[in-house]
Amino acid sequence: MSLLVLKEVEKIYQEGKIEVPALRGIDLEVQEGEFTTIFGPSGSGKTTLLNLVGALDKPTRGQVTINGENIGELSKNELALLRRHNIGFIFQSYNLIPVLTAFENVEFALRIAEGKKKKGAREKVIQILTQVGLGDMLNRRPNELSGGQKQRVAVARALVKEPRIVLADEPTANLDSDTGKEVLKIMADMNRELKTTFIFSTHDPMVMEYANRLLELHDGLITREEKR
Repeated sequence: MSLLVLKEVEKIYQEGKIEVPALRGIDLEVQEGEFTTIFGPSGSGKTTLLNLVGALDKPTRGQVTINGENIGELSKNELALLRRHNIGFIFQSYNLIPVLTAFENVEFALRIAEGKKKKGAREKVIQILTQVGLGDMLNRRPNELSGGQKQRVAVARALVKEPRIVLADEPTANLDSDTGKEVLKIMADMNRELKTTFIFSTHDPMVMEYANRLLELHDGLITREEKR
């Protein structure tokens, strides 16, 4: 069974009396362990597609199935649980909590996913931060970290709960090319080691180089696919 399945998915936004189609009929299957990049011009539907895959929104028509569950049939609470346990998010703006340290930002995500503090949680947080090269910066707050270091914390936060899918929306947009490569290499290594499924949206050719599957989106349709 595919980890993610989209069948004839359409998403239409209502702006007053005007209907604005963002996705016009997407058919897509993603297997566990894929490293997929979605690219295309602004307004092509990339972010809308990620929002549907991340169970942040529901399709207007069609069906999105994540880990065997049709998100169109789930309640708000069920969607929240699906996101909490199966999906990690990495944003271009990092979205770290400024008053928390790197350790606390990652620990907070783990606590939300697992409920009450569990035995071994501290060791798990330290381990994932060490894996992304921040083992000596556990107690630094976001304003004491560089852009690349903040993104590494965001990667650790997404991965600490061991999700089935990690969604990354323009993850290198605010990074210089060398730092972007370092962050991408970390994610590619974890994709191989943990079999975590990564789905990126990007304009960055460097991100595309790391992918084993490329999907080009244009005017709400997948117009080209390349597997490597």
